[in-house]
Amino acid sequence: MGQISERRDGCSIQGTLDVIGDRWTLLILRDLFRGVRRFSQLEDNLGIAKNLLASRLSKLVAADIVTKIPYQDRPIRHEYFLTRKGRDLSPSLVALMRWGDRWCNDRTPPTLLVHSECGTPLNQITQCPTCDESLDPDEIRSRPGPGASVGS
Repeated sequence: MGQISERRDGCSIQGTLDVIGDRWTLLILRDLFRGVRRFSQLEDNLGIAKNLLASRLSKLVAADIVTKIPYQDRPIRHEYFLTRKGRDLSPSLVALMRWGDRWCNDRTPPTLLVHSECGTPLNQITQCPTCDESLDPDEIRSRPGPGASVGS
């Protein structure tokens, strides 16, 4: 897979998929959001081969989505933590989860996301900051942004 800077189509979705767009990476991120920190725990939870897990974690570290911090010297072992860049992926994972709840689980979510302070289940909405209204997907449009290529 190419680096983000090698993208030719100028699409932010493609750039994101270049970094996190495979099944194992998304599941690793899910577990990191759930508080799983150690390689062996990730391996056990996911049932992933060691070489695949090591490869995906290295890619996430190189992309500054995850940081690794040693917790043991002999042999050296690390814990993995989401960086700010990694934590910014939360809304994307929530959107995938909500879609799966609706279309893969007959609207019966296997996991509920709740506010840690009061326990209230959370909603996912797209809201206009000016109108303060929730928007349906058919009310959303796209237009070229400041990063769009001129003459494309």
